[in-house]
Amino acid sequence: MTTGTPIPRQIDTSTAHPARVYDWLLGGKDNYPVDEAVGGKLPPEARDAARQNREFMHRAVAWLASQGVDQFLDIGTGIPTEPNLHQIVQRVLPTARVVYTDNDPIVLRHAEALLVGTTDYVEADVRSPAGIIERARQTLDFSRPIALSLIALMHFIGDDQEPHTLVRDLLAVLPSGSYLVLSHASSDIYPELAEQVTAEYAKGGIRLGFRDRAGVLRFFEGLELVGPGLVTAPEWYGDAPAPAPEGSGIYAAVARIP
Repeated sequence: MTTGTPIPRQIDTSTAHPARVYDWLLGGKDNYPVDEAVGGKLPPEARDAARQNREFMHRAVAWLASQGVDQFLDIGTGIPTEPNLHQIVQRVLPTARVVYTDNDPIVLRHAEALLVGTTDYVEADVRSPAGIIERARQTLDFSRPIALSLIALMHFIGDDQEPHTLVRDLLAVLPSGSYLVLSHASSDIYPELAEQVTAEYAKGGIRLGFRDRAGVLRFFEGLELVGPGLVTAPEWYGDAPAPAPEGSGIYAAVARIP
């Protein structure tokens, strides 16, 4: 496996990072007191949202693999938590190739130990899509369909950073038959909770840009939504058994590039 940077950046333990807060919400141990300080002040529903995101990703990529998609570009990977995306898809397609991307060097250090063979890791930021694509080309064949996975990532990109343009730029280089898998925190399902979560993250130095349904749906413009379309995370389950009904402030969908 190759890595995105030969000499990893120093891990900053003085500032909370979304990947490490997410790890804390999932019950992981690869976080620091500054991350726990943010996570511990979030409402209990934040833990549910993290779990729902993870479960949606598992169902979505398993479904894609069952459809024959054997290449995945996962941006905003987070700290590896088993089962990882590559483990899910390689159960169905053992030769599936996966490129993970994140901008926290602690993720890189874990990736170096865990990711081997047909799986690669790039230390990069979604706000630099050209660099991500350049590195991903070393592992993925861009003449064949690729699934682009953006799980709970784009709500960390404010409107002033043109998140919809970033996603369009990433999709523009993917061939017909590729897919977008995206989940995104909502501002309109539980608006009071959304305001509380946004405020607590802001105290930790992390800016959030939760969006309403129309704002999330814009990420899928020009794509063919897979049924049931844009729904909450527990409502999208592909061919898997339907999960127990529960409230969710997370929008999720899978769509195909025509």
